[in-house]
Amino acid sequence: MTIEQYGWNKNWQSKWNERLTGNEGKGYVPGRIVGDFGSKYRVMAENGETWGELAGKLRHSLTDSGEYPAVGDWVVLALQDGGEHAVIHGVLPRHSVISRKVAGNTLEEQIVASNVDTLFLVSALNDDFNVRRMERYLIMAWNSGANPVILLTKSDLCPDAEHKIAEMERVAPGVAIHAVSALLGDGREELLPYIGIGQTVALTGSSGCGKSTMVNWLSGQTIQLTQDVREDDSRGRHTTTHRELFVLPDGGIIVDTPGMRELQLWEDEGGLDLAFGDITRLAAECRFGDCRHEHEEGCAVLEAVASGELEEKRLLNYRKTQRELQYQSSKEVKQKRKTAAATKSAGSRTRNSNWRHELDEY
Repeated sequence: MTIEQYGWNKNWQSKWNERLTGNEGKGYVPGRIVGDFGSKYRVMAENGETWGELAGKLRHSLTDSGEYPAVGDWVVLALQDGGEHAVIHGVLPRHSVISRKVAGNTLEEQIVASNVDTLFLVSALNDDFNVRRMERYLIMAWNSGANPVILLTKSDLCPDAEHKIAEMERVAPGVAIHAVSALLGDGREELLPYIGIGQTVALTGSSGCGKSTMVNWLSGQTIQLTQDVREDDSRGRHTTTHRELFVLPDGGIIVDTPGMRELQLWEDEGGLDLAFGDITRLAAECRFGDCRHEHEEGCAVLEAVASGELEEKRLLNYRKTQRELQYQSSKEVKQKRKTAAATKSAGSRTRNSNWRHELDEY
């Protein structure tokens, strides 16, 4: 395998040349993160796959979790032991970043995958089907810079697939939707445009929605383990335990990710307005520019709900998600202020310590 098969092209070569100029690039080679195992990474370099670790200088320079290398990243490598090991000295600028907030109360960003061209948002056509959850996934997708595509898997289990496709079309206008069945082999040809040579796709969705099965189906071989979902509630277990990247027979590159029990959104880069484009367009017709679409007179959004043009549940989910993102943003601002204050205080203590040391010497 070569790095070209993993997506290296003229654009990445240009970024490499901009990052490493003159003698600075000597001794370094490009590589792509194909597996994230915590403190170590599997990296595809010019001599094949190798294990990589962060250089100490790079590790100490990283201040945010979102700055650490992730699956899909192109990195600057120094190969050691004939290519058996590698030290990661930097990360090339990303063209897309799929991220979410880490689970729990910790205010940190978790990178799901980077440098992805198409993000497959996977939902099974069983009891796991949920349009409200898909609205959240669409926000993440639009924020990432990747092109969102909805995959409705296990169509062989659904007698009213057309009805559910129509439901999904109402909440995802303009987004491509494909109903597929790996068991029957239905729909694969519809996905070929997304997995051509050099294109990177990633799959994300809840546990048991069929992501690993999709990876095996598209690759034509069993490269990921799969498990049956529980029959009583269609919930799945975490078959995939880490993020990993594979090359497909059609030349595309695919990233499988662990299933999500919940999706806590990170920052909003316009994804909310794109995912709820119908509400955004209606809001432009409201009488007041700061309309909250709750009780205001002349609210075009509420009028659309009353007339049946807009589903009330969609508006409620919009409000809930908007409040969540606003709260998230306020917490980030507070944390940045706290970090800045702590840094300033530490610097002051260092200066005072140096001053006392100079007095002692005097």
